[in-house]
Amino acid sequence: MPPDADAFDPAATAMLREAREAPQVVARLLAANAPLCRDLGARLRALPPPFAVTCARGSSDNAATFAKYLLEIHSGLVTASVGPSVTSVYAARPRMRDALFLAVSQSGRSPDILHLAQAGRDDGALTVALVNDTQSPLAATCEIVLPLHAGPEKSVAATKSFIAALAAGLQLVAHWSQDSVLLAALEGLPEVLDTAVSTDWSAALPLLSRADNLFVVGRGVGFAVAQEAALKLKETSGIHAEAMSSAELMHGPWTLAGDHFPILVLSQRDETLSGVNDLVTKLNGQAIPVVVAGAAEGPASIMLPSGEGIHPYLAPIALIQSFYPLVNAIAHARGRNPDKPPRLLKVTETV
Repeated sequence: MPPDADAFDPAATAMLREAREAPQVVARLLAANAPLCRDLGARLRALPPPFAVTCARGSSDNAATFAKYLLEIHSGLVTASVGPSVTSVYAARPRMRDALFLAVSQSGRSPDILHLAQAGRDDGALTVALVNDTQSPLAATCEIVLPLHAGPEKSVAATKSFIAALAAGLQLVAHWSQDSVLLAALEGLPEVLDTAVSTDWSAALPLLSRADNLFVVGRGVGFAVAQEAALKLKETSGIHAEAMSSAELMHGPWTLAGDHFPILVLSQRDETLSGVNDLVTKLNGQAIPVVVAGAAEGPASIMLPSGEGIHPYLAPIALIQSFYPLVNAIAHARGRNPDKPPRLLKVTETV
């Protein structure tokens, strides 16, 4: 057991407290950023970019994955996740003229992110920062800043800032497309999150806390939160968790799964659901322990509750909101303090 593992109250960790603040953070963000997104949306409609670029690390990169799927599915915009090392290490200058460049960061201070953002702006991209610290170098580098409005986040494991980044990307796409259905759904997101954070997922605690390896499965707009859940299981709980597309899992990786290698499936009610349901059925037929949350149907080892009638773009955000209290409990069950993960700092500055 790690030192001081039992010297904290799992109900009072900074991680759990900040995760529970997310509904209020999102309500604040949606109200404050609406004029910015309306103006930016009008600009993008007047001069449509030929493609988009995302730039991020860690949890922020998972949020960028969400934005990528939204831009490609809803906006029809080819979107590339460009490795920051392209400019910071290799000193290359990728051509980004007229592109939409989205940098996502909690701190806005990592040198490699700053390098790529500056390269994008120098080459004539429309640079937009989704950043929590509006006084950061990233905010100063980018032409437009969409603040995350998460307030101070002290937990090493990002929670409310990640959810805020998802909401910020979704709000931008909604105003850009002027999708009235999506805009109306977005107004209800704080209430959806308020319900989600109180949804009890403790039924999965015994199985997942015993695992040293697992897959977290998602697809489409839900893949980003599978990535985020896997990252949180690594950093807070010491579990080797890997995010996997439900389509990719069947191409070989599922041979690893079994009694001591369970699978957590996160899903939303959209065009991916039929394939996810088929996967769950196949896994169950192989006697692989499966935990299912979201729209997917059993049979499964454990079915976790989730909200019904939620817009499929909002559903993944609700799922990760419900997941955070669970991973806090998993960390405690494994003798770890999620606020003090070994060797990790709140701000990671990579070159």
